[in-house]
Amino acid sequence: MKLTEPTMEYEQQIRAWRKAFLECGDSMDGTGGLRDFENPEDWIRFSENNKNPETVSEGLVPATQYMLVREEDHKIVGMVQVRHCFNDYLEKYGGHIGYSVAPDERRKGYASQMLEMVLPECRKLGIGKVLITCRKGNEGSRKTILKNGGIYESEVYEPDNKVYLERYWIDLSE
Repeated sequence: MKLTEPTMEYEQQIRAWRKAFLECGDSMDGTGGLRDFENPEDWIRFSENNKNPETVSEGLVPATQYMLVREEDHKIVGMVQVRHCFNDYLEKYGGHIGYSVAPDERRKGYASQMLEMVLPECRKLGIGKVLITCRKGNEGSRKTILKNGGIYESEVYEPDNKVYLERYWIDLSE
């Protein structure tokens, strides 16, 4: 498995990822707005621009987009985004990290592996404590967070999507 930033080398994989999520109606957490981009090249450019504080889109914070690629078949099995800092919404509801696993690749441990692989990237950004949230009742995500050292803090109600979210912290200072 490898964690890589999006490139046109994965154009067809990115198209397939987006299509799979649109067809099943699932959220595309941790994909940096991929839902809004029919053309992978536009999404890759958008992701690249959003890494830099000078070019980040208005209303967003700098973030780095990654894909978890299975090296045997070059398939994207997961996506994860690391937000370098918070805005008011992220501080309360979204956290530093968002992620998702391809619908046909779930329950194989990829989320835990992807989160483990991205935590050193957070440390490089100077993030000492990582906030991750998940929907209440999302046992897979909760187990992923706990397996990677997450400590439960609280539950909050997110009014826009009308969902309860659990907040977890992972201490990277050790």
